[in-house]
Amino acid sequence: MIPGIDNLAALRHKYEQVAPALAALYGRKTFKPHDGMDELVSCILSQSTTDANRDRGFAALKARYPTWAAVHHAPAAELIDTIRPAGLANSKGPRIQGALAQIVAERGAYNIDFLAELPPAAARDWLLRLPGVGPKTAAIVLCFAYGLPAFPVDTHVHRVGIRLGFLPPRISADAAHPVMEAIVPPADYYHFHLQMIYHGRALCQARRPQCERCPLTEACAFYQAARPHP
Repeated sequence: MIPGIDNLAALRHKYEQVAPALAALYGRKTFKPHDGMDELVSCILSQSTTDANRDRGFAALKARYPTWAAVHHAPAAELIDTIRPAGLANSKGPRIQGALAQIVAERGAYNIDFLAELPPAAARDWLLRLPGVGPKTAAIVLCFAYGLPAFPVDTHVHRVGIRLGFLPPRISADAAHPVMEAIVPPADYYHFHLQMIYHGRALCQARRPQCERCPLTEACAFYQAARPHP
C-alpha cells in the first residue's frame, strides 16, 4: 500500500486516458544518456532556481575547473563565487564538495557509473546518502544518466500531477515519487515525465492554466471541479 493512493486501478485508467493525448501534443523524445557526474552536480545546482540559472552556474563551474578533483579541492570561497549564478551558492558549494568527497572516498574515483549495474532501489539508496541529494535529484540521475526506472517529480510534474488528479492535493513533491512510479508503467517513466514538464510549461502553468486550450479537460480533476455545472 502506497500512501496517497486509494484506487490504483482508477489512477492507472486515468493514465491510459492522459498518456496518448500528451504524446500527441509533445511526442516521445529519444533517450540519450547523460554523463552521470555531470547530471548529479547539475541537479544539485538546479535546486530552488531556474533552469537558466542552473545552466549558467554549471557552465561557469565546467569552464573554471578541468576535473572533478579540481572542484573537490578548490578553495570553498572560490567555488561559491564560481557557481553564484545558480543561486544559493553558499549552500550548494559545500554540498557539491561533500558529495565529491564521499564519492571518491567510497569508489576511489569521481565516477558513479557503477549505479547502472545496481538494482534501482539500491542505486537510489546510495545516491540519497550523498550531501545535497534528495528524492528528485536521485530520480533524475537514475532516469536521465542511466535509464533506470525512476520517475522524477519536479515543480511542473508536481503541479500537473495534482491538477490532473494523479496526486492528492497536499502531497509533497518528495512523497509523490513512489505514487507516480506506481501509476505509470516503468517503460514510460522517461517519456511521461518529460511530457508532464512540457505540459506544465506550455499550458498547465502555475498562475494561469490554459484550460481552454488543453485536451485533457475530461480527465482533469482541477478542470472538472472548477467548471460550472448546470
